[in-house]
Amino acid sequence: MAKKGTANVLPKLTEVEQDLLSHIQDGYQLETDSLGGNPILRRLKDNEEVRPLSANRNTIKAMEQRGLISHGKGRGPLTIIWRLKKKMK
Repeated sequence: MAKKGTANVLPKLTEVEQDLLSHIQDGYQLETDSLGGNPILRRLKDNEEVRPLSANRNTIKAMEQRGLISHGKGRGPLTIIWRLKKKMK
């Protein structure tokens, strides 16, 4: 019997991941502490902060591993700013 090829299909995004990505696309900036915990969404226009209740360190880690976001320098020494990757598939 011939083996069927398996396609590399990304699993569907969770509701929390979809929510974070939509906020980032709407002008919010995702910030975490240096370990990736305590995520905060900050709107750049007026510096409004939103703390997503369902998002945690594992959510951020999963999004990074999937290639959805990448980290950059934060405003402080213990802060990481996460950005969307240039090409999302």
